[in-house]
Amino acid sequence: MADGYFPHGSMLRYVQSHRAVGQTYGQRALIVGATHPVPYVGTSQSTLARERPFERLARTAKAFETIFFGSREQADAVLRGVASLHRKVSGELAQDEGRFPAGTPYDANDAHLMFWTMAMLADSSRVAFETLVRPLSIGEREDLWADWVRFGELFGMPRDAAPATALDVDEWLRAWFHGDRMHLTTEARVVGRSIAHGMPVPLRLAPGVRVTSHVVVGMLPPPVRRLYGFGWSPAHEQSFRLAAAAVRRSHRVVPDRIRIGGNRGLHDLVIATERERVAAGRPTMVLPAP
Repeated sequence: MADGYFPHGSMLRYVQSHRAVGQTYGQRALIVGATHPVPYVGTSQSTLARERPFERLARTAKAFETIFFGSREQADAVLRGVASLHRKVSGELAQDEGRFPAGTPYDANDAHLMFWTMAMLADSSRVAFETLVRPLSIGEREDLWADWVRFGELFGMPRDAAPATALDVDEWLRAWFHGDRMHLTTEARVVGRSIAHGMPVPLRLAPGVRVTSHVVVGMLPPPVRRLYGFGWSPAHEQSFRLAAAAVRRSHRVVPDRIRIGGNRGLHDLVIATERERVAAGRPTMVLPAP
């Protein structure tokens, strides 16, 4: 296959090629990203997002893997589809949400909101890799950040919307997590908690998914866990560390054909299982009445 936007040797492709990263970073990015009510409201307006949140997450993950690993032709087809959807996403907050007043506008093509979405993905990609595979060197972190900025640019994000270095991003994230602007809408709280604990898979896979979900919650910044009300005791922390260590050890003994590659099969399974549950009257997520 012809090289795409992230050819072999690029840090983004290398990091995302680890299946453990692909299985966890998206959930973390969505949970953390929902702490900003403006982009959350803007991206939650589709029926699919409300009724089948895991299908939306899985379809997004499949699209991103096409951009990570596919040819430029394949990636461009995905990008055209996303651009078409983004043209329909604009509006304003209907009510006050934390420090963001009613009437605050949102637009999928707003440079700040595009950066926000990319930054959540980039940070979650790095955290998942360093938690489940190995630490990155300073140079590798900078290369990974540069690749994620390139990813954002493919969707139309202006280059100057993003901090110049990975260290700058760390400072920006710390300011967000420890400031007073994080806020969850009522829907975001329900969706985030569902994403953290309810991934739909066949019963035989449920034990493994419970471990994965625990790892995802363990990778959240403590202020985000507190905002959602996720209980996190020393015992939770210990079990998270043991699970993460087990995944890291597996990279020394599990063959590449098992641990390296995309997660399309898992994403398709999640989509099918969620559809079955919704059809049977057992939706993945039940939102409170407005």
